[in-house]
Amino acid sequence: MSERTPLLHYRLSASVNESGDHRRDEHEPRSPATDRRRPAAKQPPKLNTFFGVVIPTLLSMFSVVVFLRIGFVVGQCGLYQTIAMLLVAYFIISMTVLSVCAISTNGALDAGGAYYMISRALGPEFGGSIGIMFFLANVCGSALFVLGLVEAILTTFGISDDGSSLTGSRYAALPTGYWWSLLYGTVILLLCVLVCLVGAHIYAKATFLIFIIVMVVLGTIFISFFAVPFRTVQLPGHRNASLGPTSANFTGFKLDTLLGNVQADYVVDYTTGVMMSFATVFAVMFNGCTGIMAGSNMSGDLKNPSYSIPRGTITAVIFTFVIYNLLSILISCTCDRVLLQQDYGFLTDINVWHPLVTVGVYSSTLSAAMSNLIGASRILYALARDNLLGRFLSPAKHTSASGNPWVSVLISWIFVQLVLFSGKLNTIASIVTIFFLLVYAAVDLACLALEWASAPNFRPTFRYFTWHTCVLGIMGCAVMMFLINAIYASASIAFMLLLLLLIHYLSPVSSWGFISQALIFHQVQFTHHLKLFIFNFNVLPSDPLQSQYDSWLSLVDHLNIKAFVNLTLADSVRHGVQHLLFISGLGGMRPNTLVLGFYDDIPPQDLLQDSSLSICKFTDNSSQTDDPEDQNDPPCHFPPVRGGVSVGRGGVWGGKSMGPQEYVCVIADAVKMLKNVALARYFGQFDRTQALQGPVFVDVWPVNLLRPDSAAYVDTCSLFLLQLACILNMTRAWQKAKLRLFLCVEEGRSLKGTEQKLKHLLKELRMKAEICTVPWDSQVALHWQRQTNTSRVSDEYLQAVNKLILDQTLRPPAVRFLYLPRPPADTSRYHDYLNQLELLTRNLGPTLLIHGVTPVITTDL
Repeated sequence: MSERTPLLHYRLSASVNESGDHRRDEHEPRSPATDRRRPAAKQPPKLNTFFGVVIPTLLSMFSVVVFLRIGFVVGQCGLYQTIAMLLVAYFIISMTVLSVCAISTNGALDAGGAYYMISRALGPEFGGSIGIMFFLANVCGSALFVLGLVEAILTTFGISDDGSSLTGSRYAALPTGYWWSLLYGTVILLLCVLVCLVGAHIYAKATFLIFIIVMVVLGTIFISFFAVPFRTVQLPGHRNASLGPTSANFTGFKLDTLLGNVQADYVVDYTTGVMMSFATVFAVMFNGCTGIMAGSNMSGDLKNPSYSIPRGTITAVIFTFVIYNLLSILISCTCDRVLLQQDYGFLTDINVWHPLVTVGVYSSTLSAAMSNLIGASRILYALARDNLLGRFLSPAKHTSASGNPWVSVLISWIFVQLVLFSGKLNTIASIVTIFFLLVYAAVDLACLALEWASAPNFRPTFRYFTWHTCVLGIMGCAVMMFLINAIYASASIAFMLLLLLLIHYLSPVSSWGFISQALIFHQVQFTHHLKLFIFNFNVLPSDPLQSQYDSWLSLVDHLNIKAFVNLTLADSVRHGVQHLLFISGLGGMRPNTLVLGFYDDIPPQDLLQDSSLSICKFTDNSSQTDDPEDQNDPPCHFPPVRGGVSVGRGGVWGGKSMGPQEYVCVIADAVKMLKNVALARYFGQFDRTQALQGPVFVDVWPVNLLRPDSAAYVDTCSLFLLQLACILNMTRAWQKAKLRLFLCVEEGRSLKGTEQKLKHLLKELRMKAEICTVPWDSQVALHWQRQTNTSRVSDEYLQAVNKLILDQTLRPPAVRFLYLPRPPADTSRYHDYLNQLELLTRNLGPTLLIHGVTPVITTDL
């Protein structure tokens, strides 16, 4: 990096621009959007990990499958394929869970769960289209569970057309048929709506009661496999002797029973009359895995979503995986194949107390229906609040005094009611599965895009994922979608693309991050080689820009980097920098940071003069010749970094192109133009190979050392400094470096309280750094003793602070980040300002003085 020449640094990610607001008095960041969304009414208590994530996720994943379809899966597929099917299903959802955990720990989540994660990562069009698909998935899932509950009720209480019980139950009293089933489903759905209208808090209490019931029922089921002796079970009344057996056996543990259940034996599903296959059974079984988003759907109702969602979801996934496998093995060892294929409610018949399983089926299925309904309403509310479909969804924004989106609940209820007309559980199972698989693939894609884009604000505290897990999740979801039903999968993708185009034209401009922009910005993020050369047009025979432009293009090609090249003619460095700051960049990719070499007397060490760049010739334009030997060389000619003696208003500068007054004017101009400024000093001493060997440290001093009387650790400048240090730590070469944050403290002040606030801030910003406390009472005392003017600090104080910085570590850091104060308003003090910076950074080694004006840090996702 040149020690004298201005450099332009390109913004790395749109998602870290124009967001974040930090109040110094509270020492913690706050998003403006959060302030705007805070309602005046008192909010109900938020939910913790267990009530808000673990219970809803467990109940959603158990529901129909664990009680009504686990036997169906084993009976059709056999034990081997059932275990293989569970492994495939849980592999897919595990990859997605890792992505969900990564995104959910990357900032504060708001209402909307998976939609919120995807939209804030991939932009409104893609996020909105997936959000609508996820809404429909939850709608269909709710209808699926309602139909499952209706089926369970009719199995126990239903009577056939001739007045006989379907299962021989003496309690049979409910008529059956399509319209009767629709009526029962409507009543059950109405009950779910009433609970959801009250709010998430009452929903959490209801689900906890259901959770206790389900756990008790599961316990009795496991006990029954060991306690119940041989038993003959009467098959449902839909069969007669002429069509096959009317009864089947629960044999208890027998090797013959196990051997008869290990291989696949696909038959016609007696509820739909459709021949089953691996794909159709997988579609039904996978519904037991689609509940992984139940916790994230409640993100707006959780106390700490970033903490609760990863822990609660992983706990629920592991628990259900163990239960499903244990049940599959026990069922294979104890139940006839006919029993599994022809009686989906056989767990009731073999239980130690029959009614208990019935209660468990009703409770878990009702809970899953409510979970999907409330999840759909939260997603719809988030879509409406983001105005993605204009006025079409504006009514869904309305909430009650407690914040419950009651209009969204009613709209979701209407959609679920429409799906109930399908009539059969297995009929919509494939559609629900494909919708959820599409959403899971989108979550994996969002995480993959953020990881590949190296977005500076993507710093999840959950690190047990890689881009490989994201790719595997996407591939697994895509393959299973088309294996289940290629027509439904293709139609779903086409529908999603149609929604994407619709939202593109209807949605307003948003301030969210666009992953496409982050990927583009990722391609232009370098500051090492671009320089600004200022020409005096009066002494040049012709316009030199074209030849210089060709030289820069050749250099960019040779270095294999992506960058914009902008040249300008000016009569001074200051005017040239102003021009470049105005004209540089393209569209949204405009520079927001100016990097300058420090103004001192050390000769510049230009990277372009490195021997590896032998194609570049550093000669004056007038000395270029047409030597035939040079005709094959690229046109890469640059003027020398310094010319002869320069004279200006500030005096004689001995080979420099500008004086100290003009140098500080450049800094002041950039700040006035709302550009961040970084001054690089002693980087000519930076040896990359040696600096990155062994323990590597990056020291950060986020306090304004020139103003010890007003030191604050949370302002825009200090946070921008932290962000740059964190970005450096995220690059591949610096990932092993350890950030050290130095906290200057005075005796008598609350050290523990200040350190705790700083630790909390770092946790909120997902930054890992060691906090080192530095007593500086003697330095502060020296400042007050020697201070003759309230607007400046003494040289003795600056020398003492410089020594304080040097004395902190036995091993010097690879680079230091220091707070760069704003230049004084009085231009006559520019020389003093530059001298203060020189004394402060003298002999510190590679140092970056940084002044930030762009709020680049936010705790929002």
